Parts: sequence; structure tokens; C-alpha cells
Amino acid sequence: MIGNDIHIAASLLKSGKNIAIPTETVYGLAGNAFDTDAVIGIYEIKKRPLFNPLIAHIGHWDMAERLSSGIPNVLRQLAIKFWPGPLTILVPKSDLVHDIVTAGSADVAIRMPNHPLTLQLLQLLDFPLAAPSANTFGGISPTTALHVDQQLGAAIPYILDGGACTIGVESTIIRANAQNKIEILRPGGISAELLAAELGYMPELLTHAAIPLAPGMLKSHYAPEIPLILGNILQLVNEHPGKKIGVLSYNKKIEHPSIIYSEQLTMHNDLHEAARNLFAAMRKLEGSGAEIILAEKVPNHDIGIAINDRLSRASA
Repeated sequence: MIGNDIHIAASLLKSGKNIAIPTETVYGLAGNAFDTDAVIGIYEIKKRPLFNPLIAHIGHWDMAERLSSGIPNVLRQLAIKFWPGPLTILVPKSDLVHDIVTAGSADVAIRMPNHPLTLQLLQLLDFPLAAPSANTFGGISPTTALHVDQQLGAAIPYILDGGACTIGVESTIIRANAQNKIEILRPGGISAELLAAELGYMPELLTHAAIPLAPGMLKSHYAPEIPLILGNILQLVNEHPGKKIGVLSYNKKIEHPSIIYSEQLTMHNDLHEAARNLFAAMRKLEGSGAEIILAEKVPNHDIGIAINDRLSRASA
């Protein structure tokens, strides 16, 4: 069922059920992070491997303190600046956090989402919500309640409808290294440039791990059910004669007789518009009847780094 009643959502979560919630980034599949059965339910519904950790979503700062055995000052500074918002901090976990949430890691990922409905919901609860994206594992992340319903509607009792996501790519995940310098584990809605403006230096980007340190670090992820190939679109079209081709372009319409469907991420050379449209465009291409999707990278700065990260993983 799709609805916008946070009291129904809270009641289901308190009873141990899994529901979908909106955030500014993508929709999440949520469960009580202190209830191991609810957390296991997330993994089962998503078909997510147990070695891939989850993010704990909170509605107030006190919960962050409860979830961590110690938040480094530099992460505290950035959280105060960017929360609520699309920034996740990776910090040493407290004994309150079960290993199943962190996939056995000693660190827990925490964020405060910037969505009015979900913030109200979190403030009704005395527990955090573990909430990866509300889709089957490895697939395209959902940015509307309808996207969730199409994939997981039969598996969950409630989808809290908060409208279309305003950012459209997942949160940026950061940690402090042994030298107390910030590293980005997953680029996302807070750009490296915004972090650098606070830090006085550009944080290092660490995005691949065989055993992920944080969500979204697997090489193959965010992928449609048909192959997505990344590169120069017109060159790639000529390399695939006879194929029904779908195209995902940045800001120009690309014409060719083999192209049966195309999506343009932005009409205005606007990276934030491109991010908002990315996953919805990938879903439309997935259902277009095309045999392959040809896509191009966007300008690699600001939130464009996160868009290119998702495109690269979708093509892996």
C-alpha cells in the first residue's frame, strides 16, 4: 500500500515490519536497526549479500552519539554543517549496533536524511532505521514511490510516499583516516568541492573494495537488466550494428536509425537536474524494448562525480 501517513509507518516499524521511506536522495527499505529480525528482513527482501553493510538513519543528534563509541571531531564538524542532508559518516560503532547492520565491521554508517516526512517519522521512533535503497540488490535505485511499488510492492506492507526525490543519487559516505583526514568512500549528494570548502583540502576518493567498507562500494551496482555500455555514444552505435539501441545522453539529443529510445538527463547543462533524472531515465530505458543502453559520462565535477560513479558501476 502507498500512503503518506507517518503514524501508520511508525506503527509498522515498531512491530518489526519493513517499509519503504522517502529521502532526498532515493527511497529506502527501512527496518528497526536495533531489531535483528527486521534487519535480516531487509537483506532478504532486497536479496542483498550479508557482507554489504547498511546505513543507520537518525532523526536527532543524540542518536548518533548512542550509535557510536566516539565521533571524530572532523566528522562531527561536517555532520553539524550538512545534516540533515545527503552525507553519511562512518564512525566506530557502539555496542548498541549489531554486527549484522555493519556486516561485521567495527564501524557504522550514520546519516540524518533531509526529507520532512521521514524526519518526522524518525522523531516518532526511539530507534534508528537501517535503510538501503528500496530495490532488489544491484538494480536501479528508486526515486519515486511508484518505482518502489513496481519492484517491492508485493513484499512490504507500506510505502511512505514523499514525492519524487529531490537529489536523485545516494548520499556521500565519508570517514576519517588514521591521520584524521577525510576520505570519500562513495561520492554522492554532497560534492567533494563542498567538503573541501569546509576542510581546506580536497578529500581523497576511495571507491572500490572487494569486501565493502561502506554501502555502494561494490564494482557492479545500480544496473539495469539489459547491458549498459559507457563511452562515446555515436562510436558505440557503430560498434553494435543490428541492435535495438537505447541512449542515455547528458545534454544533447543523439540521432541515429538504430536508436529506438533516448533519454536526456538535462536540457540546461545542469548537473543537479541530471542527478535527479538519472535513475528514472535508466528505468525508462530498461523498459523501452532496447537490447542495449549506450550512455556517456557527464562533466566530472561537483555532483557529476557521483553520477559518473553510478554509470560506471551500472556498466561493470
